[in-house]
Amino acid sequence: MTTPAAALLEQLPSWATLLRAPNRGPMTLDGTNTWVLRGTGAEETVIVDPGPDNADHLAIVAEHRPVAGILLTHAHPDHAEGVASFQAMTGAELRALADGEQWYAAGVTVTAIVTPGHTADSVSYLVEASGQRAMLTGDTILGRGTTVVAWPDGDLGAYLSSLERLATFDGIPALPGHGPALADCGVAARYYLSHRRARLEQVRAVVASGVRTPADVVAAVYADVDRSLWPAAEWSVRAQLAYLESVDPPPWLEQP
Repeated sequence: MTTPAAALLEQLPSWATLLRAPNRGPMTLDGTNTWVLRGTGAEETVIVDPGPDNADHLAIVAEHRPVAGILLTHAHPDHAEGVASFQAMTGAELRALADGEQWYAAGVTVTAIVTPGHTADSVSYLVEASGQRAMLTGDTILGRGTTVVAWPDGDLGAYLSSLERLATFDGIPALPGHGPALADCGVAARYYLSHRRARLEQVRAVVASGVRTPADVVAAVYADVDRSLWPAAEWSVRAQLAYLESVDPPPWLEQP
């Protein structure tokens, strides 16, 4: 799937500014989305995912100082590599919020929604200000296409549970870690769930037919995906095989 999982959001919330890092690629789409959060009348900002350690990008983000704090959706380098440099530029602290914990800063209220699966440390953030709400989804839900379950750190069972959790946020925009903003987090999450379950059934059928290695499963199931993405698809396949083994271990399923 390379299209958006829900309708595109026509206008960002008044408190959100998107600064896109110049790291466009097959895995990063148009580049990593750095989100600047600032409520009406606030002097400070909250920065979500400073991005890669790119001096030009970080300098643009730092123009939005003073910074009340930094949040990460997860620790992959394209989202977090620039944290140390950005802290040196701004003196901002990196915040870690527990599941359900709220933080009021820069005129916005941020609630952490722990959503593991893409990675073990993935977190989404429900942000509210001026009567507007949106969910920052990191790589759990992308603005275009689907995300990888980054095995072995990523876990398909956890990912499906996280999508089920995000599917309850109907009518709330999704501000992703890559790609355009989506109009409805709940719709996107349910689309992702349908897609993941369909892929899982494809993998189950292919393995039952005698295909064994993750690479061969990728070739059979992801034949419609650009070959440049096959290494990432193999991560997801290994996660799928591990999941199948955990829920219904067949004697012929090879250890990934």
